[in-house]
Amino acid sequence: MRVLEVFLVALVLSGVARAAETPVSFSQESYKDYVKTLASDHFEGRGPMTEGEERTVSYLVEELKKLGVQPGYQGDFIQTVPMASIAASQDMQLDIGELSFEPGTDFVSRTQKMTKLTELNDSEVVFVGYGIDAPEYGWNDYADMDVKGKTLIMLVNDPGYATQDESVFRGNAMTYYGRWTYKYEEAIRRGASGVFIVHETGAAGYPWSVVESGATGSKYMLVDDTGNENELEAMGWIQSKTAEQIFASVDLDFTQLKAAAAKPGFKPMTLGVKANLRTTHWNKMGESKNVVGVIPGTSRKDEYLLLTAHWDAFGKKVGVKGDNIFNGAVDNASGVAGVLELARMLSEREEPLQRSVLIAFFTAEETGLLGAFAFAQQPPVPTRQMVGLFNIDSMNLAGATDYVLKYGDGLQELEDWLEDAAAGQGRRVKPDANPQNGLFFRSDHFALAQQGVPGLLFMDLGDSDPEYIANRYHKPADEFLESWQYSGVKNDLNLIYSLLDKLGNSDAWPGWKEGAEFKHIRQSDLSRPTGN
Repeated sequence: MRVLEVFLVALVLSGVARAAETPVSFSQESYKDYVKTLASDHFEGRGPMTEGEERTVSYLVEELKKLGVQPGYQGDFIQTVPMASIAASQDMQLDIGELSFEPGTDFVSRTQKMTKLTELNDSEVVFVGYGIDAPEYGWNDYADMDVKGKTLIMLVNDPGYATQDESVFRGNAMTYYGRWTYKYEEAIRRGASGVFIVHETGAAGYPWSVVESGATGSKYMLVDDTGNENELEAMGWIQSKTAEQIFASVDLDFTQLKAAAAKPGFKPMTLGVKANLRTTHWNKMGESKNVVGVIPGTSRKDEYLLLTAHWDAFGKKVGVKGDNIFNGAVDNASGVAGVLELARMLSEREEPLQRSVLIAFFTAEETGLLGAFAFAQQPPVPTRQMVGLFNIDSMNLAGATDYVLKYGDGLQELEDWLEDAAAGQGRRVKPDANPQNGLFFRSDHFALAQQGVPGLLFMDLGDSDPEYIANRYHKPADEFLESWQYSGVKNDLNLIYSLLDKLGNSDAWPGWKEGAEFKHIRQSDLSRPTGN
């Protein structure tokens, strides 16, 4: 009898143990409802500073409340993001020396200054190679040159791409220094007045038409207390043929100098001509919103994992015949739905994670990661308390794959965690097929990476559906489809959940690997005394 009692007790206890270990399940019904709702016409394409935004933000807040998620930003679910829209008049003309160039055809230019007029007045023109100062790579294109007040011509991407030499920067894989955003930022730090990046489709990763459309319409931007007075008078691009003409006008061979700029020891050079440009602008202040929630941890509640996605798409566009609502179903209602589903799974755990989870839905990703940058500049908790970030920017809705995509290679230790999690599902890690395009630097996690916080990007963006980019990406056709399959979503969300579970119940602090652009920022941040 005693043996039987012992057996029964053991059986009951083992059943309890098994129940406690049973993971929370992904719900296709729940996920499908989230994404179908967010991608509906009711939200009018989720454009920032529109009625569609108000409906989207209200929906997200209500869903977080239903899940028991607590307010995550200074006691509220909302972080207000002051923004401005600005558009440059296209009646401008760029004069360099004796040459004159036409907007759209030869060059594009805009500014982020909150002013009605910007000018280049007899601004000395300097060729600064790739416009890079990267001490960790032993590279400085500004060596011994004061460029204050000058107009800079520079090359897109970085010397690694140009040489395809793995020993130069990261070879074919773009580094942060290859991004056009960095090039403008570095020029601003050095007091330049204007920058014109030479466009080449391969090096940029997109054709001239993308550059032209991005510069000629209204752009959103963050605004500081000075009205962005330190920004460039002209932040622009020129066609490669335009660059050839400029260099030929001063008896220089652009092709030869481009090759020289990809070699160590390149020195910036003054071209001996002046740039003149006068541009008028229309601008308007407004504000948008990030939505932020938190699931508190237990024994390590002051250490945070971040789970993020951008809620915005392109709204409604005037002048588009027929359907003019850019629903953004895959990009990025699918990612927002993924974060909501993970929040549901986390909130239904029997045992909370030891670490807390910050959930953030960012505004204005499509116009320059603005919501993420606002969050990074004024975070709800210090960045040194952020362990790592998982950002979802479009999901696989074409069915299960035997791989998970990885953006960035050899940058951070979270890549190793990803490899282990994928192996646990019997899957492999598939590297980014086009590392030269720098996708790692083009989604919201990058804003926190610049503050030293490591993060993984989960983005399908047509990888599982070759027709998506050509036919639906950033078009009204990016709508909810009944033909979608959810097995791929299930696999990827379960993978992210496993990462949250392991890292959330760990004392590990995954860092940046040697040579990564943000390693020194993280080290400095983590070494600062608490309270500073």
